[in-house]
This record gives sequence, structure tokens and C-alpha cells, in this order.
Amino acid sequence: MKTKTLVSLSLLIGIGAALHFIVPGFFLGMKPDMMLLMMFLAITLFPEKKNVFIVALAAGAISAMTTTFPGGQIPNIIDKLATAFLFYLLFISLKKFSTSVVTVSVLTAVGTIISGAVFLGSAYYLVSLPGPFVALFGAVVLPAVLLNTVAMVIIYPIVNGIVKKSNVTINA
Repeated sequence: MKTKTLVSLSLLIGIGAALHFIVPGFFLGMKPDMMLLMMFLAITLFPEKKNVFIVALAAGAISAMTTTFPGGQIPNIIDKLATAFLFYLLFISLKKFSTSVVTVSVLTAVGTIISGAVFLGSAYYLVSLPGPFVALFGAVVLPAVLLNTVAMVIIYPIVNGIVKKSNVTINA
């Protein structure tokens, strides 16, 4: 693994950790997971299995440490690992066709839905939920889908441009 890639992944996870920590909860202590946005961004910029594993593990561990959901530590780790690899498979499948902002944003929406379902499902079986699954999904996951998708539309072109420019500068 290149040092530059590792540093870039670390920065994205660090930004995700800060966002995950400062975004307030708004429904039964649950909050949208902005760490997902940075995890998805890292996967789209550096789509290799080892990178996906490292990012998923780091994102899961940091989300587990900063969660406000009672007993949400293990569900966060399960969620990030499962979601990262499913997102990666979807991204690789569609990469042949396009890596446009639209494709990445749609994948972000789908990935956030997958993440929400995996998190709530694993929390349901491991620690129970503070409310009905459907209510939590509608009140937390769907707003997170909207928030993450809009943020990806704004952030992806900027970060993708920076990464492409830095690759050209280093390889020249």
C-alpha cells in the first residue's frame, strides 16, 4: 500500500470521525452517520479490497467509540464491514459504465440504505431497538440518505479533482 493512499484514507476517516462526533442526534438519540459519506468517498477514490477492509475496520471502530445509540458498538462494526464491501461490489460493477457524480451519488444513497438496514437489523437482534424498526428507518435512515447524497454531490467532484491533480503531480 502506498503511503500517499494510506494518508488520504486516514484523512477521510478523520474527517468522518469529526463529522460523526459533532452531528447531533435528532430521533431517540440516533443521528445520521456522516462517517459513511467519508467511507464511501474513500472507496470510490481508492477502490482496492485492502483499502476497503482498512477503511471499513477504521470506520466501524471509530463509529463504535462515538456512537450515541445504546449498545450500538457491535452493530456499528458489523454495519461498516458489510456496507463497505457491498458498496465496493456495486461500485466495481458500475465503474465499467461510469464514475460520474450521478453514479457515485446514487451509490451513496443505496449504500446508506443498506447501512441503515444492517445497523438497525443487527441492533434489533443484539441489543433491541428503542422504537419500531420502520419508525427508526423512516426517521433516521431516510434523512441520512438525503443528507449523504446531497453532501456527496457537493464533495465528490472537489475531492476527485484534488486526488487526480495530486496523482498527476506525483507521477510526473
